[in-house]
Amino acid sequence: MGAEAMTRVLGRLGGWCARHGRIVLVLWVIAAAALMGSSLVFPSPTSNDASIPGTDAQRAHDLMKEGFGSGYATGGTVQLLVYSAGGPLIDDARKRAVEQSMDRLREMPHVEQVETPFRRGGISSNLQIGLITVRMQGHDTSKLAQTTQALSKAADPARAAGLEVVPADSSTPADKEIKTGPSEIIGVICALLVLVFAFGTLVAAVIPIFAAMISVASGLGVIGLLGWVVDMPKQAGIMATMIGLGVGIDYALFLLSRHRRLLADGVPVVESVRRTVASSGGAVVFAGGTVIIALSALLLAGFPLLATLGWVTGISVVAAVLTSVTLVPALLGVLGHRVNALKVPFLRGSGSSGTGWAGLGVWVARRPWRVLLASALVLGALAAPALALKLGSLDEGYGTQGSESRRAYELMATGFGPGSNGPLIVVAELPSKVADAKDPIVDNLAREVADVDGVAHVSEPKVNTSGRSVLLQVVTDYAPSDDRAAEVVRDVRAIALPGVQVHVGGKVAGLTDAGDRMAERTPLVIGVVVLLSALLLLLAFRAPVVAIKAAVMNLVSLGAAFGALAMVFSIGLGSGLVGMDPPVSSSFVQTVFFSVPIESYVPLMLFAVLFGLSMDYEVFLLTAVRQAYLRHGDNGRAVAEGLGSTGRVITSAALIMVAVFVAFIAYPDPMVKTFGVGLAVAIAVDATIIRGFLVPATMVLLGRLNWWCPRWLDRILPNLSVEGHEEEEPVPARPERVKAGV
Repeated sequence: MGAEAMTRVLGRLGGWCARHGRIVLVLWVIAAAALMGSSLVFPSPTSNDASIPGTDAQRAHDLMKEGFGSGYATGGTVQLLVYSAGGPLIDDARKRAVEQSMDRLREMPHVEQVETPFRRGGISSNLQIGLITVRMQGHDTSKLAQTTQALSKAADPARAAGLEVVPADSSTPADKEIKTGPSEIIGVICALLVLVFAFGTLVAAVIPIFAAMISVASGLGVIGLLGWVVDMPKQAGIMATMIGLGVGIDYALFLLSRHRRLLADGVPVVESVRRTVASSGGAVVFAGGTVIIALSALLLAGFPLLATLGWVTGISVVAAVLTSVTLVPALLGVLGHRVNALKVPFLRGSGSSGTGWAGLGVWVARRPWRVLLASALVLGALAAPALALKLGSLDEGYGTQGSESRRAYELMATGFGPGSNGPLIVVAELPSKVADAKDPIVDNLAREVADVDGVAHVSEPKVNTSGRSVLLQVVTDYAPSDDRAAEVVRDVRAIALPGVQVHVGGKVAGLTDAGDRMAERTPLVIGVVVLLSALLLLLAFRAPVVAIKAAVMNLVSLGAAFGALAMVFSIGLGSGLVGMDPPVSSSFVQTVFFSVPIESYVPLMLFAVLFGLSMDYEVFLLTAVRQAYLRHGDNGRAVAEGLGSTGRVITSAALIMVAVFVAFIAYPDPMVKTFGVGLAVAIAVDATIIRGFLVPATMVLLGRLNWWCPRWLDRILPNLSVEGHEEEEPVPARPERVKAGV
């Protein structure tokens, strides 16, 4: 679709929605309520299956299901830790209470076997911590949390005897189901305050909030229903809410700002809405498209969990674009000039002239080299800590202090060593059938595994029913989040016995494979995102230099984001401020500098989201500069005018996004905290240092090169434009004038 055709289609759509505002409003409310209601009435199962097809850990997992019994399959085992603070568990009264609890556990549905803690390897050396292992069969593995709580309740006889019983959790903090709550409310309230200050009227401030909430509800409803046909990660809802709220409010803000300026110039309501959607609506569609393209590139990462998070988040962006070009025009049509009603005293919602930002543009234009150098130094300082970024896996040692899962983690580490919280599952394919675990080849394998540096304990080998595979559970000397645990995984896999193929599964092995896959595919994903985004900008602005420069600027803001992540989480300066709890035994220095590893897939997900969001602001700024340049051909003046006309709205939009993302840092989940910090810092840096100083300075220095395009390239490029030129049409005179906001 060419530029003019797209402008006409969007203009007609906006005009129709404005004329039939009540119908569009009712349809959106019904759709959002139906979708959200259906997902709540029929909640779909969630799954944080981190398996990666083709990896060694996946092969080990597949072999585990072949003849070793259901108790070795994923979700087939539940462990309960029993702790006696007053003395040994083998004391008669305490032992009797534990055995009574085991009898009750055997009566629970789907329980196949209950292993006593009074066995070798089942009780700690001080005899105060015991481990009851419950093997399940035929239960619903998607409801493992509920099953675990029911089994824990069955151990009440032990609690009645004064013992502490907590279920051992083999998941990670990122596996926990994340429920929406106060953070969304805080983010919405902060966004509303920014909008009130920006517009100066309550009605105008509420429109973007309402549109974004309808957008998020619709997106979450679709995501919830899709959970019945695809594996949906537990983080899907929170990621969709985070991004959906941010872009939904921002896109509506851009449209509303243009509409109020046109109203202030005397344009009739429906005509103003038509022109707004025809022009700014095109920028919204283009900006949303760049975010979706960036997220879609995650399909190339080779990690199903990450790919699903990518397209699920993309659904929330699609919903935001749809509500922006249909629901927002409908609301503007219904409200008419009442969009400026309920003015807030003492707030003017400054006019559209953008004098302060235009003045900044003039100031930058007069000293571009100094501004460029100063901006580069500041951004370099912000990005420098990224060199210390520590990737790894999270375990419950980083969970919320006082939580049941963290308590279980600490008891396991105390009683059975840190590696007991993430044992390795070694499954070896044998060259020939063996009768039992006493076969010499099995014995040799067990010895070889035990001799690997970092291995603390190897369980008794178990041969499957076919006699062609053997399974060993291996406890290392290291916690699951320790980098050395991954080295043990690699060393065990390197064991070479004639005809024996050794595979390592379990949580640590799976995360090790995920990290290796991410390292392998990251260059591909980054390259595709950057190239496609630059190509889109080239099609939109027909300016190769601008397209390349925009991609580079987005990478700069990403550097600042990763620098902040490294400072807070990897170096640990500020991890306590974002709610991360250090171990109980930490020293003062360890408490102040509490280092937290960042999951290996998080940086790539952050890259895709941030690259798309940063491109939004680049598009709005470049569009304004280009339109000014086409009017008079003065590059320096065009930069000042473009910054003046977009600076305030981009800053308001960025403040809203920062407020939303900062609010999500309050979530107890470390993964959500990571995204909150990274997104907030990147957007803040992008909208201030980069768009306010670095981009204008480089555009001034490049001069006419900004919009240069070789003739051969100009001939083959299709006629695509981000915005139409509706704003250049003559404005009909009207007696009434309405003061504009942003």
